[in-house]
Amino acid sequence: MTDYLPEDLRRELLAAQRRAEARKSRLRVEADGQSYRVLRLGRTGFSVDIEDAPHLRGLVDLYDGARHLSQCLIVAAEADGDLMHYEFKRNTATGNRAPLDYERDEQAPIALLPR
Repeated sequence: MTDYLPEDLRRELLAAQRRAEARKSRLRVEADGQSYRVLRLGRTGFSVDIEDAPHLRGLVDLYDGARHLSQCLIVAAEADGDLMHYEFKRNTATGNRAPLDYERDEQAPIALLPR
């Protein structure tokens, strides 16, 4: 048995794999009102399809479906085959409530009960 595949078949298999990854991925990045599907997410950055994404740079928002994960400052790092990889300069996780200006005491009362 040989490992050789015709070039057309190899391209079709790679395209099918990319389509399957894109369907599974709920991650997306938004920049300047445009949304791009994230195919890979790592500690230092993320990758998108090179055909879809321009050279993004600056402040972007990262989403998982409708949930806002983080606000990131990015720079285009390198093209890796069919993927464009972006690196984080800053990756700030978003919270579901406003940040406190002071440290909350764990022994403080939670609510005031009337008599």
